[in-house]
Amino acid sequence: MERGYGWVIVGAGAVITCVAAGSMFALPVYLQPIADDTGWSRAGISLAMTMGFLVMGVAGFAWGTVTDRIGARPVVLLASCILGFGLLVASRAPNLLVFQLAYGGVMGASIGAFFAPIMATTIGWFNQNRGLAVALVSIGGGVAPMVVTPLASVLITAYGWRSAMLLTAIVAWAILLPTALLIRRAPAEAPASEPTQNATSTAPKGSIGTVLRTPQFVVLAGTFFLCCAAHSGPIFHTVSYAMLCGASSLAAASIYSVEGLAGLFGRLIFGLLADRLGVKRIIIGGLLLQAAGIYTYIYVTQITDFYMLAAVLGLAYGGVMPLYAVLARDYFPAHVMGTVLGGITMTSSIGMAFGPIGGGWIFDTFGDYHWLYIASALIGLAAAAVALAFPRPSQPSGRLEPMPA
Repeated sequence: MERGYGWVIVGAGAVITCVAAGSMFALPVYLQPIADDTGWSRAGISLAMTMGFLVMGVAGFAWGTVTDRIGARPVVLLASCILGFGLLVASRAPNLLVFQLAYGGVMGASIGAFFAPIMATTIGWFNQNRGLAVALVSIGGGVAPMVVTPLASVLITAYGWRSAMLLTAIVAWAILLPTALLIRRAPAEAPASEPTQNATSTAPKGSIGTVLRTPQFVVLAGTFFLCCAAHSGPIFHTVSYAMLCGASSLAAASIYSVEGLAGLFGRLIFGLLADRLGVKRIIIGGLLLQAAGIYTYIYVTQITDFYMLAAVLGLAYGGVMPLYAVLARDYFPAHVMGTVLGGITMTSSIGMAFGPIGGGWIFDTFGDYHWLYIASALIGLAAAAVALAFPRPSQPSGRLEPMPA
C-alpha cells in the first residue's frame, strides 16, 4: 500500500521530529552557560536530561498504546503543547529542582509522544519503500543538531540561556502545532494487503503482554537499550569535552552539527544497504562502527579530529537508529506497532538516561571524560553481541511463542 499522502506524512514527521528532538537535545549547549550563571553542578544539570530520557521512555510506551486506539494526530498536538510549556518553565526556573522537573519531567513526557506515534503512522502508509520512508522521517532527528543546536548557541551568546530557551519554546509552538494537523491515520488495510512472509506469518495473536514477551521483542529492545546507552554519554558530553580541549563554544557546538549531517547520510546509506543485505547485518555492522568511534575519542584533542570522528560516529548511530522500526514491522502487524515501538522506545530511553548523569559523575569524580569513552565503547560492543541473537523474521511454525515466564 503506497498512497500519495504517505509522503506528506513523511515530510510532516521529519519536520516534527527535527523541532522536537532539537528542542530537548540542545541541552549540551546550555550546560556550561547554565552552570556558570547559576552555580549548579554539571551532574545536577545533566540529571535533567537523565530524567527526561526516563520519563520519555515510560511516556513513549503509553503514547504508543494510545496511538493504536485514537491515532497519532491528537497525541502529537497535545505533546507539542506540553513541550513548549516545559521549555517555558525551565527557562524561568529559580532553582535546580524546578529546572530538572520542567526540562526532565515535562519535556520528557512530551518527547515520548513523537517517535512511536509518528513512526507507527508512517509505517502504516507504506508496504513498499518502507525503509526509505522511515529513514526520511528519521532525518528530522539528524537535522536537529545542525539547526537547533547552533541556533541555541547563537541565542545564548546574544541573549543568555534563559531568553534563548524561551525563544525556542515560542518557535517550537509556531512550527509543531500547524504541522501536527497534517498527520493522518492510514486507511484501514484489507486483510489480503498485509505482508504474508514477515509480519503476518510471525505475529503473535495474543495480548499486548504476549507480544512484549516474544523473543523478537526481547532481543530488539535489548539491542536498542545497549545501543543508546553506548552513545548517549558521548553525544551529551563531547561538546563540553571539546571546550576543555580548547575549542570555542561555537566550534564545539558545531561538532554536534557534523554528527547530525553525517547521520543524514547514514540513515539513507544504511537504509539502502539494509534493503539489499538484510537489516540484521547492517545493524550489527553499524553497532561495531559506533563502538570503535566512541573509543577513539580518548585520543582526540584537536578540533579537526573532533570533526572527523563526529562524522564517523554520526554515520554509525544515525544509520542504525531507524532500522529498529523497520525490523519491528517484519515481526509485528500494524495494529500493535504503536505499542511495540513505544516499548522499544522505553527501553532505549532508559539506556539514554545513563549517559548524561554517568558522564557528569565521571567528570566530577575524575576530572576528565577518559573513562566515559572507554565504558561507552564496551557497552557498544555488548549491543553488537546481543544483536547477533536477532531471530529470523519468519519461523517455520508460522507462530511466535512468548519467552518463558
